[in-house]
Amino acid sequence: MEKLIIVKVGGAVLEDQSTLNDFLNQFAAIPYKKILVHGGGRAATKLSKQLGIETKMVDGRRITDEETIKIVTMVYGGLINKNTVAGLQAKGCNALGLTGVDMNLISAVKRPVAEIDYGLVGDVTRVNTFAFNLLLQADFVPVIAPITHDNKGQLFNTNADTVASSIATSLTAIYDVSLVYCFEKAGVLSDPDNDESVIEALNIELYQDYKKSGLIHSGMIPKLDNSFNALEKGVREVLITNAVTLNTGKGTHLSL
Repeated sequence: MEKLIIVKVGGAVLEDQSTLNDFLNQFAAIPYKKILVHGGGRAATKLSKQLGIETKMVDGRRITDEETIKIVTMVYGGLINKNTVAGLQAKGCNALGLTGVDMNLISAVKRPVAEIDYGLVGDVTRVNTFAFNLLLQADFVPVIAPITHDNKGQLFNTNADTVASSIATSLTAIYDVSLVYCFEKAGVLSDPDNDESVIEALNIELYQDYKKSGLIHSGMIPKLDNSFNALEKGVREVLITNAVTLNTGKGTHLSL
């Protein structure tokens, strides 16, 4: 099977010019077929503030109302996506910037209302494996912004970690898939205040223990839940690492 690397990078990396260039160099140097999925939450929050639109967050998750979906579509699908594509093109990487709406790549449904109504937040229902494979076989590098749709004209804001995991698992029947989550830390830390405290190997049993003890919490939980879900569904390996150490193998290696 041909090797495929799917990299999810946090918006904080792409919004900082110094880390952006380092990351794009690393990503462009990957010698295999590859897909990049990105976020952009900080930039969306900043633009919302400039436009006088209140940002509502619950446990680190954005409430997406009618005005906010316009903001995230502009920021994720526009500014950040095209800046990233332009940066990769400058490095000889033939990137193609897309959202989940384009080519009907990613379909979703509105997240069911339980205790909290997250608004226009979508849960992935289908990934268009055929379309992704078509792009990869044509030697394009898809750069995916996490905007999805319901096939009835409604846009959704979807968690970028989930988008990356969903794409990865959908392509395991065709490729030998590795999934990499890149953000501003060196990996999963045992001490959030110590950047040197990287947990180099983490299996699902240890993860559950760390979660119960509170050692792993907040935004790292959905990232790790997505990672272990991907491993259970056939992704060969998952690495959580820093954007500038993408190709070194350093970081937290996950296993079942």
